[in-house]
Amino acid sequence: MKEAEKTVVTNRKARHLYDILETLEAGIVLQGTEVKSLRAGKANLGDAYARIKNGEVWLEDMHISPYEHGNVYNHDPLRPRKLLLHKREIKRLMGKVQEKGLTLIPLRVYFKRGKAKVELALAKGKKIYDRREAIKRRDQERELAAGLRGKVRF
Repeated sequence: MKEAEKTVVTNRKARHLYDILETLEAGIVLQGTEVKSLRAGKANLGDAYARIKNGEVWLEDMHISPYEHGNVYNHDPLRPRKLLLHKREIKRLMGKVQEKGLTLIPLRVYFKRGKAKVELALAKGKKIYDRREAIKRRDQERELAAGLRGKVRF
C-alpha cells in the first residue's frame, strides 16, 4: 500500500534553471505555526537553496508566511530551517558539492505520514543556451503532438 503524500509547494523554476542529477528526501525542522501555515499551503520555494554548514544541512530563503491566528507565537518567514539527513548522506553530499560545484535545490515540500518532508535535488546550473535549446525542443514536441492529434481524427 502506497502512503499518501500531500504536496504543499513545488519549485517549478528549478527544472528549467538546473539539470537535476539526483534527488533525496529530507525531514525538515519546523516550529508550530510553520506547520499550520504549510498545511494551508502558504509557502514559496522561489529562491530557496540548501547549504551545508558545520556538518548540518540548512534550507535557506524558503518563505513560509506567518500563520494568521498565530499572534505572538509566529515565526520569522525567511529563517533558515534545519534539514534532517543521515550523517553518511550529508558527507556524500558535502563531497559532491565541494568537488563538482553542484548545488542543493529544494524541488517540493510535502507531507508524508503527517511529517513535513523536502525533496532535495543535487543539481548543476544550466547555461543560457541550454535553456533556450530545452524551450525550442519542448515547443517542437508540442507542435508535433498537436499535428498528430489533428491527423488521427476519423
